[in-house]
Amino acid sequence: MARTIAYRRVSTDEQAESGLGLEAQAAAIRQAVGEPDAWYGDEGVSGKEPNRPGLLAALEALKAGDVLVVAKRDRLARDTFLALWCEKEAKRRGARILSAAGEGTSGEDPAAVLMRTLVDAFATYERQLIGARTAAALKAKRDRGEKTGGTRPYGFRLAADGRSLEADPSEQQALELVRELRTRGRSFRAIGAELEARGIPTTTGKVTWTHTAVRKLVGRQAA
Repeated sequence: MARTIAYRRVSTDEQAESGLGLEAQAAAIRQAVGEPDAWYGDEGVSGKEPNRPGLLAALEALKAGDVLVVAKRDRLARDTFLALWCEKEAKRRGARILSAAGEGTSGEDPAAVLMRTLVDAFATYERQLIGARTAAALKAKRDRGEKTGGTRPYGFRLAADGRSLEADPSEQQALELVRELRTRGRSFRAIGAELEARGIPTTTGKVTWTHTAVRKLVGRQAA
């Protein structure tokens, strides 16, 4: 007996967006096909990622005559080649993929195939465009001296606005010491031992300096 298998996905950045949440996808799927026989899903995973447990399990569950339904095709994949692979995998099992939004998944005629090919291509383009915009925004923040995530660089601290970096006087003094000791020919381990002896903490507040951490400080100063 043919079954309807539903698949839902949200990526980390999309979980809070209206129209893309898991519940909204479930509602769209139920409106299109009724209550599915089985549900699969992935949370916090990009549509370009092929190794998704939920997606792989959904495809593995397909049998002849089954339908794998998604709210939109970009929930299945945001990569043209990955979407094509999913299509071929479903066909290999005698099943097919259906989008609750249509998107050319209702048939195999040339017009339908063209439609879903274009939908997949635009999903890929949108993902790449978002990535380019994010990279540009992060670069602009870095150019303004604003923190963009990760560990703050040694010698600096967050300013009162919570975004910009400003010099930390005590850590700047420690950097001067590192430069001086390195000029004298001290090894990274010897410099680390000196910092520890003086009770100078790392950015995490620890008073343990590895030679690797000291090397990074020296390398950053030379850059």
